[in-house]
Amino acid sequence: MTTALPEWFWPGPSGGWTADMLDHLPPDAPRHVELIDGSLVMMSPQTGFHMLMLRLLEQRLVPTPDLMVVREMTVTLGLRQRPEPDIMLVKKAAFTTRGTSFKPEDVHLAVEVVSEESRERDEETKPIKYSKAGIKHFWRIELEGDSPVVYTFELDPAIKAYFPTGIHRGRLCVNIGFDVDIDLDLDQVR
Repeated sequence: MTTALPEWFWPGPSGGWTADMLDHLPPDAPRHVELIDGSLVMMSPQTGFHMLMLRLLEQRLVPTPDLMVVREMTVTLGLRQRPEPDIMLVKKAAFTTRGTSFKPEDVHLAVEVVSEESRERDEETKPIKYSKAGIKHFWRIELEGDSPVVYTFELDPAIKAYFPTGIHRGRLCVNIGFDVDIDLDLDQVR
């Protein structure tokens, strides 16, 4: 079974899609759309693991007084780059009630929870784009058996690339400018 693409989607605007266009998609557009290399990427339905992991991070990730946890918002990395990390820690001062996206300099941490559909983007494409934009910390979370494993990275500003800071199973203990200590047992948020 195939579904026809809506008229507005294909072939798209002359010259391709740009970051500012995401705020002006028609009302029938999917709720979660991100822009990668000028292409619209529709988010697939989330799994139970994905939902529980986001819930756990929203509840347990305690930022500093000047940072806040956000989800379902994008970060504008350039003219044709506007990905939607699963979770971000952003500067409170950059948050507005009508805002839909953040600048990379306002993002302290970007988190991607990997699904089969997004694996290549989450493991390869997005970390490179986040690091080149100067986002200081990146976490990639995968399902290993029935439990999460968190891969943590920090930006080396001299080369604008991430280096690994740890692989965490059972408990996430890392410093991202402040200490983070999160029990990764998903049963606590069911």
